[in-house]
Amino acid sequence: MTPRGTHGEDSGGGSGSSRMSQWRTKLVFVQIKRLMILTLVTLLKHRGPDWSGLYQHGDCFLAHQRLAIVDPASGDQPLYNEDKSIVVTVNGEIYNHEELRKRLPNHKFRTGSDCDVIAHLYEEYGENFVDMLDGMFSFVLLDTRDNSFIVARDAIGITSLYIGWSLDGSVWIASELKGLNDDCEHFESFPPGHLYSSKEGALKRWYNPTWFSEAIPSAPYDPLALRSAFETAVIKRLMTDVPFGVLLSGGLDSSLVASITARHLAGTKAAKQWGAQLHSFCVGLEGSPDLKAAKEVADYLGTVHHEFYFTVQDGIDAIEDVIYHIETYDVTTIRASTPMFLMSRKIKSLGVKMVISGEGSDEIFGGYLYFHKAPNKEEFHRETCRKIKALHQYDCLRANKSTSAWGLEARVPFLDKDFINVAMAIDPEFKLIKKDQGRIEKWVIRKAFDDEEHPYLPKHILYRQKEQFSDGVGYSWIDGLKSHAALHVTDKMMLNAARIFPHNTPTTKEAYYYRMIFERFFPQNSARNTVPGGPSVACSTATAVAWDAEWSKNLDPSGRAIFEVHQQAYDKQAAPVTSSIVPPEIIDNVPQMKVSTPGVAILS
Repeated sequence: MTPRGTHGEDSGGGSGSSRMSQWRTKLVFVQIKRLMILTLVTLLKHRGPDWSGLYQHGDCFLAHQRLAIVDPASGDQPLYNEDKSIVVTVNGEIYNHEELRKRLPNHKFRTGSDCDVIAHLYEEYGENFVDMLDGMFSFVLLDTRDNSFIVARDAIGITSLYIGWSLDGSVWIASELKGLNDDCEHFESFPPGHLYSSKEGALKRWYNPTWFSEAIPSAPYDPLALRSAFETAVIKRLMTDVPFGVLLSGGLDSSLVASITARHLAGTKAAKQWGAQLHSFCVGLEGSPDLKAAKEVADYLGTVHHEFYFTVQDGIDAIEDVIYHIETYDVTTIRASTPMFLMSRKIKSLGVKMVISGEGSDEIFGGYLYFHKAPNKEEFHRETCRKIKALHQYDCLRANKSTSAWGLEARVPFLDKDFINVAMAIDPEFKLIKKDQGRIEKWVIRKAFDDEEHPYLPKHILYRQKEQFSDGVGYSWIDGLKSHAALHVTDKMMLNAARIFPHNTPTTKEAYYYRMIFERFFPQNSARNTVPGGPSVACSTATAVAWDAEWSKNLDPSGRAIFEVHQQAYDKQAAPVTSSIVPPEIIDNVPQMKVSTPGVAILS
């Protein structure tokens, strides 16, 4: 969106011919900008291949690429209030839209879209309505009555969003970096749980839960309350008018999502339209841990299961596409995004447009294996808070962009606002990993669904050790990536890494390789600053690396870096950075994408 700025103002005065000349100049400028936006918004068409919309008011533009999930027949955007004075473009889903419509009895809605409530809520409540929304969303709302606008992003940052500023005073908003105006002097990730108001020219936080302060909670563990909260979170995400399924890796989180969905699908509107048998999807290398476990869970639940295989070479060949779409150079994100990117393409080819996924559980419950070394419950809890706050830079970014690259939507029930409130209020003493008491990682959620009378999952699946997605698809995937990077990044290149990349300097050849590709697509300083950095082991924050002195010697994001915890841990004496399983002869030269992509767009 480019709000009204200096280019849109008429200073007045002067002769008639002068005013006519000014008017023509202004008209030409606006038309040029419109053509530019129409051209460059196509860079986001992969996110919404179903329809394109563009609204213009003076020199304010709202463009949208739609992926139709709810009310695909009439929910095209932009959306309006009754007299079209309020205009909205939205990416996301509002799960409580039917309840919100009941709170607006004097309003008439143009469509059945879940996002149609936003313009009317603003008209009724002003900027303070955002906290009423239960869902995942990024939106731009233009009030044509005074040419003001607001921008908001969901609580956790499930949907991606960026904001940029140009020297001419215009403000640009886009779902992806590639959609921002190349003339933006500065741009950054739009922070989750925030609202930007043009009237104030500033961001302010609208999401202020109790856990955000990182104060240590003291509520007793109530397994039935936790179970109920998560079932509710999954059920509300069955709102769809298109075919859908679940991503099933065979790990705890995705298996619980699949189990609950399979239990409650019958009787829903989705079941009446598309059938009551759930479809599940899994990806992996031949013989990978995830494929085996997912098949077992699928058979147990009776889903229509789809297995997708890829080779290490398939993944390597896709790396440039992945970095272009995911817009990061973070090692663990790229490792995990690649199989998800490949799987999403296969899923979309089957006619499916929405999937439910298990992201967020490890952050909320301390599921990563490094949590075994948490020194006390206070540090355990603070680390979970830090991890949730950073999700928009990692797993949310991966889930959103890996799927959106192919016009597929991912929903994540573990990041439901109400569920997070319940889970983060539990005294972290109950979340601590205590092997002597039989409590492994994420024990509280495992125990909540350990129902002897009506089991949700087989016991060994319910208590399967945490496996990071990039590991679970097959251990040779990461080893192959490291081998490939070693062929393209020399020791001499690594010696100069700090001079070439002074910000977030890559410390491994794999990281250097990804950084080179990222910089070709996104060379701006602002772009590299959107990617997080700092030391990490097994997906920890930099703060948690201090929990174990040995970790600083092996800063690898794989769960196998946690010696004596992961069942398939790296050999402590080995050098995992240079380990190789993939024969060099199957590794081709770096594939080159043909198109470079600076650009402009609004929001999709």
